[in-house]
Amino acid sequence: MNVNVADAEISPIELEIIYNALTAAAAEMDVTIWRTSRSTIVRELLDYSTAIFDRDGWNVAQAARIPSHLNSMSYFLTEILARHIPPDRWGPDDVVISNDPYCGGQHLPDIVAYKAVFRNGRRIGFVGALCHHLDVGGSSPGSYGSSATEIFQEGLRIPPVKIVERGKLNEPIRDIILQNVRQPDILWGDLQSQLASLHIGAASIERLAMKLGEARFEAATHQLLDRSEAAMRAVIGRIPDGTYEFEDHVDDDGILDTPIRIHARLTVEGDELTVDLSGCSPQVMGPSNATLSSTCSTVFYALIASADVPIAANAGCYRPVRIVAPPGLCVSAAVPAPVVHRIAIGHRLATVLFGALHQAVPERMPAAYYAVSYVVTLQTIDPELGRRVLVEIEVGGIGALPVSDGASALSFGMHNNANIPMEMIESDMPVTFMGYGLLSDTGGPGQWRGGLGLWREWRIDCPMAQLSTNLDRFKFRPFGLSGGEPAAPSALYLIRDGEKQALRSKVTNMMLRNGDIIRLETSGGGGFGEARLRERELVERDVRLGYVSAAAARDSYGRSS
Repeated sequence: MNVNVADAEISPIELEIIYNALTAAAAEMDVTIWRTSRSTIVRELLDYSTAIFDRDGWNVAQAARIPSHLNSMSYFLTEILARHIPPDRWGPDDVVISNDPYCGGQHLPDIVAYKAVFRNGRRIGFVGALCHHLDVGGSSPGSYGSSATEIFQEGLRIPPVKIVERGKLNEPIRDIILQNVRQPDILWGDLQSQLASLHIGAASIERLAMKLGEARFEAATHQLLDRSEAAMRAVIGRIPDGTYEFEDHVDDDGILDTPIRIHARLTVEGDELTVDLSGCSPQVMGPSNATLSSTCSTVFYALIASADVPIAANAGCYRPVRIVAPPGLCVSAAVPAPVVHRIAIGHRLATVLFGALHQAVPERMPAAYYAVSYVVTLQTIDPELGRRVLVEIEVGGIGALPVSDGASALSFGMHNNANIPMEMIESDMPVTFMGYGLLSDTGGPGQWRGGLGLWREWRIDCPMAQLSTNLDRFKFRPFGLSGGEPAAPSALYLIRDGEKQALRSKVTNMMLRNGDIIRLETSGGGGFGEARLRERELVERDVRLGYVSAAAARDSYGRSS
């Protein structure tokens, strides 16, 4: 069937209506996963994403979920279409899944599912759903070990494969997956929720295409991408031409005690931007590496987030941006580098990009946020309950803005996670929470104070448990800007028999026993502006509310209540 997209005319008002319909379809998919998933990491932490793509695999609309997912799902799908399963091999009742970072993905816990959408025998688009699964095998419960030196140690690596073909479940593929994970019923439940969301999304797209016709529907997707491209070009065009550089460091890779340099050189020329990452460290032995898919996602997030006007977030935004990252760097890792903690690289790159952009547009860039996903993984081993896996991702403080304090204990940057209710965890596994709250004196001092980090304590209530962590900011604190001071560092402790022992940031399969308490302290955000310029009333309020101690107020601001 021939469709002449060029002849279809879409008015600006109708285009906006179509865009909102596509966004609503992605949101329907989002709600489907939320209501039907099994694991706490998906259902409560909300570590999943949904999106709508055009017939060539470029995302045109998405739900409001995880930035690190959403800006990489097109990269993954277009890689699959170009190198693994070409478009002519997709049928209307096929679903393709993969989690392979070296096929366009990010890390193994993130399994993505795609379904092609057809109308009158013609492929008009795709729908996609990505979930961070509780466990995909490997050497550490939760598939989040910090001691891996090859991706083969990190879990089951699924190449692009049809889990559903012509409407029929590929049972051998499902059985292979479930045979290699620690909680197969949980994984299968979450994967089924992904499949259900694809059907919901595809039905919505089919209904919209039926109203518009194939030509007008496809023309609309093209024009939506063009509109976002024009908006991004306008944003870049308002940034002064020039070259801007910045750098920060990840503490270490969990294997060697060597900092990982994250450096960006931004060159603005008219309405185009080049992001040169050649100055980043080579890929490291441990799992603090990112594939190019992850890195591109971070670059696009930082630019969309720092825009001076709202932009419809889709693949059109990517067109004016050129990314330079030679293979083999920590931001462009090559197989078989481990990559499970790729988000540490992504978070830190985001702060580096913000730091570079501050030199060009200082009036709207924040100081550094906590910039790491504080991943704490526990597997409890109980004679009656068996083995249960818990993956928690904690957050810290946001960097201060040029006009306000940073928010405290808020998910920011490359993730958009929620808090898993403690009561839900305690009802499912032998763990008791001893406390959870804001941590005073963690926000960076400044004319505007950085947001506070938090503390959280888990007590083990069974004979044995295993602890793995992928943390950071123990050495390199979130920086301040314009004379603002850095935030407090992070810390991790084991409290056993009343004695408190400091732990490293990255721990793999540490054995715990009944009564052990793990305490996590996360960093705050950096300050903005010189601390001596902070208004006395604000300092007194901070002391009164417990955000800043009287001693710290005297040291940082020269005064207290």
